[in-house]
Amino acid sequence: MKIKKIKKDIYSLEKEERMNISPKIFANQEIINTLKRDELKNQNNSLNQLKNLSSLPGLKGVVALADIHPGYGAPIGSATASDLREGVITFASTGFDINCGIHSLVLPITAKELNKKKKEFAESLFKDIPAGVGVGGKLRIDSTQMDELLKGGAEYVVKRGYGKKKDLNFLEEKGRIKKIDVTSVSLKAKERARDQIGTLGSGNHYCEIQEIEKIYDLKSAKKFGLIQGGTFVSIHCGSRAIGHQIGSDYLPILDSAVKKYGININNRDLVCAPFNSEEGQKYFSAIKAGTNAAFANRQVIGVLVKRSFEKVFGLSESEVKTFYDVGHNTAKIETHKFEGKKRKVLVQRKGSTRGFGPNNLAIPKNYRVVGQPVIVGGSMGTNSFILRGTKEAMNETFGSTIHGAGRSMSRSEAISKINGEDLLKKLFEKGIVIKAHSTKGLAEEAPLAYKNIIDVVNTMDLTNISKKVAKLKPIICIKG
Repeated sequence: MKIKKIKKDIYSLEKEERMNISPKIFANQEIINTLKRDELKNQNNSLNQLKNLSSLPGLKGVVALADIHPGYGAPIGSATASDLREGVITFASTGFDINCGIHSLVLPITAKELNKKKKEFAESLFKDIPAGVGVGGKLRIDSTQMDELLKGGAEYVVKRGYGKKKDLNFLEEKGRIKKIDVTSVSLKAKERARDQIGTLGSGNHYCEIQEIEKIYDLKSAKKFGLIQGGTFVSIHCGSRAIGHQIGSDYLPILDSAVKKYGININNRDLVCAPFNSEEGQKYFSAIKAGTNAAFANRQVIGVLVKRSFEKVFGLSESEVKTFYDVGHNTAKIETHKFEGKKRKVLVQRKGSTRGFGPNNLAIPKNYRVVGQPVIVGGSMGTNSFILRGTKEAMNETFGSTIHGAGRSMSRSEAISKINGEDLLKKLFEKGIVIKAHSTKGLAEEAPLAYKNIIDVVNTMDLTNISKKVAKLKPIICIKG
């Protein structure tokens, strides 16, 4: 496949037969070289997936970000914008882990003060936050309450005593997507989720306590309430079992829809349905319900962190500020400009986060003048970053940006090459306290298994899609 350079760190994948659009790729030369090498080695590579994705009908835009790597059907680190009448909704562009994202907090103490009780805080967090495969949470709900949660999202758990109403102002969509038909979610999916609200899960999910190591943009940092040497919390998780079950339930439905509506797809993993069809609308509703479950899940975990902090440091949980919550695997109707005209489109982001520019009404009022906070999670033991959204992102990527470093190694390859116990020791020597339920899981998420996050972040900064505000350094990491 031919990659054409538009300008520094911005490329396009040239249209081939059956492609309906030429996707843009935001990447430096090293990332482009890696994409080309992978194309030669592996059929299921990012460029081939991007090509197949661009063959879907009704597309208004397709972008790949610097954290791009292969996923199920569509690359992780990609986003699509589809016409509401002519376009489709596809499983591959949201995936199983619906609304996986990051909920973040700012602690009212410095990193120096936190380090004095680092081990005690790590033990407390490990005890207080349910984590790992199959673990249940503290908030148990019956079937009727589950329907209320799927409709109410974070707002529902706030009413149940997990947080304050003001917290909702700092969550994407205020923690609640509206207009949901709860019958679009199967009873099995609801049953699987009943004891999982407020649980971290496993895999690449984590709760990390971080030092604000460096400030790049003083004006934005001040608006965000960030200071160098301060402390930050990133909680990375999603909808857990309910998201996975929604995916499992709808894959055969979408497969049938492809045949029913005569949709040509380049790969069976791109099963989809016309957005305005009955199947498409039901799947969209189910995604929205899963999104609300994830918002609720992260809100509860955020409150558990606040309570653990109060217990260890003797400061009120009310002094811990909810910073922001943003999702990575979503499907939403948004208004963006294409060919000089504003249009309502279906935006599906997969391993891509929203990064709206300044003065957008969807951004919390406190942050609006500088743009939306973008929380970019690092691989375990490496830096994470806080960026801000830009006008360029609104024009070039329909307000989409990176979500993390992006994998450079599969999980199975990481397990074969990395020893979890050795990694634990190395991170401890760096002063990072890791508390995990599985050393195998540590190997899967080792820094070596991911791209260099500094290269990824710098690419988005240099292309003005997202601008650097602060760099974070890990102190404590809780893993499933």
